[in-house]
Amino acid sequence: MAVPTDRRPNDRTSPVARVGRAPMAPGRERAGPPERRSLAVRSATITVMIRAAFAAAKNLKRDFGEVEQLQVSEKGPGDFVSHADIKAERTLRAELARTRPEYGFLGEEGGETKGDGRNRWIVDPLDGTTNFLHGVPHFAISIGLEREGEIIAGVIYQPISDELFWAEKGNGAFIDTPNARSRRLRVSGRKEPARALVGTGIPHLGKGDHAAYLAKLGVVMAKTAGVRRWGAAALDLAFVAAGRFDAYFEYGLQPWDVAAGMLLVREAGGMISDANGQPYELGGPSLLATNGSMRDAMVEMLA
Repeated sequence: MAVPTDRRPNDRTSPVARVGRAPMAPGRERAGPPERRSLAVRSATITVMIRAAFAAAKNLKRDFGEVEQLQVSEKGPGDFVSHADIKAERTLRAELARTRPEYGFLGEEGGETKGDGRNRWIVDPLDGTTNFLHGVPHFAISIGLEREGEIIAGVIYQPISDELFWAEKGNGAFIDTPNARSRRLRVSGRKEPARALVGTGIPHLGKGDHAAYLAKLGVVMAKTAGVRRWGAAALDLAFVAAGRFDAYFEYGLQPWDVAAGMLLVREAGGMISDANGQPYELGGPSLLATNGSMRDAMVEMLA
């Protein structure tokens, strides 16, 4: 059972958060969870995850401000890795291992470290690397905790907007912003595709079947209110959980792209499946996240 660490007396149910907040003014950077009181109950594990994300974010924010000077090596066609990725993952490994040394670790940059065989961190230190390298302020740190094959906790932190999304299995999903603390997340209630805003990921150079994807995208474009491609899967899933997107689909995602985000969607009342409406498994060829009401319509469009 999660142990309350800083609940205030006479707390009421937290209101739903669906609208994003503007970035903080320069010089008003928040500290970590110890200094920021939460209105929702956080377990010790979630606190550890949030502290690790904040520690890694410090270097990312500094490097983002000097993005033109970053040394970049090419990892594959259209897929890059920077020193910022590697530094962030090292920080996350060290912070998480400090309090949970027995846990395994799967990261995008450094591969997998076997642990106790029961618990495993699944981490993307910089989701949205291409955005980062081009000076686009839309990227995140994603940390998921897998226990015996099931994701039970997730944290996604966007350093530039200072939005923190977090969830634990059975305890709900929440968002912290500069102007709101631990507001509960709920997926949207839209049912009609014509009113729906859909997120996606478009395959780039050297990745995916472009012709097949464009055929599916054409159908979605013709039947919905709009399609958005932001370039960071973790945040796309967080946006579904927050009711900003009504659905999101993408092909060829890796476990670290989605581990935290899929829990956020489920704990916010949404649904996760593959593009055919079948159960999704980490590393599967396709992922579809919806508010629940939109699931069948999206499956039909993507068929």
